[in-house]
Amino acid sequence: MNYREAIDYMNARLPMFHRIGPAAYKPNLDNTITLCNLLGNPQKEFRSVHVAGTNGKGSVSHMIASVLQNSGVRTGLYTSPHLLDFRERIKVNGKKIPKSYVTSFIKCYLDEFEKIKPSFFEMTVGLAFQYFRDQQVEVAVIETGLGGRLDSTNIITPVISVITNVSLDHKELLGNTIEKIAVEKSGIIKPGVPVIIGETQKEIQEVFLRKAKDNNSSITFADQKYSAGKIRPSGNHHINLVMEVLHKNKRFIPHLSSSLLGLYQVKNIITVLGAFEVLNETGFRITREHIRTGIRDVVKKTGLYGRWQILNRRPLVICDTGHNEGGIKEVIKNIEKTPHDQLHFVIGVVNDKDIDKMLDLLPRRATYYFCKADVPRGLDEVDLAITAGGFGLKGKSYRSVRTAFQAARKKAGASDMVFVGGSTFVVAEVI
Repeated sequence: MNYREAIDYMNARLPMFHRIGPAAYKPNLDNTITLCNLLGNPQKEFRSVHVAGTNGKGSVSHMIASVLQNSGVRTGLYTSPHLLDFRERIKVNGKKIPKSYVTSFIKCYLDEFEKIKPSFFEMTVGLAFQYFRDQQVEVAVIETGLGGRLDSTNIITPVISVITNVSLDHKELLGNTIEKIAVEKSGIIKPGVPVIIGETQKEIQEVFLRKAKDNNSSITFADQKYSAGKIRPSGNHHINLVMEVLHKNKRFIPHLSSSLLGLYQVKNIITVLGAFEVLNETGFRITREHIRTGIRDVVKKTGLYGRWQILNRRPLVICDTGHNEGGIKEVIKNIEKTPHDQLHFVIGVVNDKDIDKMLDLLPRRATYYFCKADVPRGLDEVDLAITAGGFGLKGKSYRSVRTAFQAARKKAGASDMVFVGGSTFVVAEVI
């Protein structure tokens, strides 16, 4: 078995949720528990930080990992989905898991896998936990894949639990109201483990307060302690965060810059600050300088892409993986703040999303290039164009992301903006 055959085996057992949707979702932790028992429960051999939330959890996970690395802590990072390479999901100190390790893992446990029949995600979680143990990481930052309560990562007992925010997404699995989804996210809160909530959302605040109380866990709402003072965009064509950080309205970090672009990263940075305040209370020694340089160097330290990423400057070409109502709202704010003449919007979506609310947010004056990503979940480009037309969005449909992107680039003037988004897969194909 070589690396490609190992990956094909994982995909075939029960394909990735993010490729085929709800059919790949398992609503319990039984297989994960059985698998980790087989591996000797490696997740008990290192400390962990658990991160959930509808939007921002990937950025927050990478920032926390970057700061920890910067402080000298040997750091594991588990995230999903990947953009280009499966190994993006599992890193130690910013370096991807070797292909040889992935292959050896599958070969070693092949017979047991045939009995347990773990899903792609369950196998990946087990692989990550074993790799982190073998690499003797001191702390692993673990991002949930979907929800929280029944997510395969939820067999860990972390030193802190972090929930960024809650928005309507995956309603068919997590619930059709923000309150029901909040209950699922709150499922990562463990007895006696401090919890940090990134954004105070009044309609669901009580869900988290009640869950924390039931578990005798301290709870911190990061945005009630930290805020952004002056936020200065730098550069002529994009939003590069340079901000003053306040703690209880007093200057905390006078000049903080982020290599992750986009104004929505302000919320994520505030969440990270709240997380490190609590981590320091549990025995860590993370300084303000560790935080400042860790956030500044997060892309270099961890290799995170697809978040308001600039691909070209004339014309300005930007991609972003925001793909639900909350994420698209933040994307539109950034587009409005970015100088450009005409907007050319390359968009594709998946077929199990409630796209009406997303389409209703999009600017009517843009030129649209509707496409279908090369995954089974992709919504047909013609169907997308017809639905979008009902919201006053005008453009043409293209059979592939590549042809749509090429058409947008060809038509865009030097002072125009080409934006690529709507789905992680569309962004991955363009990158």
